[in-house]
Amino acid sequence: MAKESIKARERKRARMVAHYAEKRAALKAAGDWAALDSLPKNGSKVRMHNRCQLSGRPRGYIRQFGLSRLKFRELALFGKIPGLKKASW
Repeated sequence: MAKESIKARERKRARMVAHYAEKRAALKAAGDWAALDSLPKNGSKVRMHNRCQLSGRPRGYIRQFGLSRLKFRELALFGKIPGLKKASW
C-alpha cells in the first residue's frame, strides 16, 4: 500500500493537469515555448503516473480497470467486477 502522501501528490497532479490542459494546448499550438515553460511543471501530463485507485500501487497497473493486478484479482475472485469470472475448462 502506497503512503497517503504519495497518493495525494498524484491526485494533486491530476487536478493541475486538468486545470492547465486548455492553456497548455493553446500555447503549444501558438509555439510560445517561453510561456509554456513558465507554467508549473506538475501541470504537464507526462508527469502523472498510473496508480491503483484502491491501494496506490504503481506497478502491475491494468488501465481498463484502473487497478493493480493484486486488487484486480482479489475483486474478480469475490465477484465484485461485473462481467468477469474465473476461466475454467
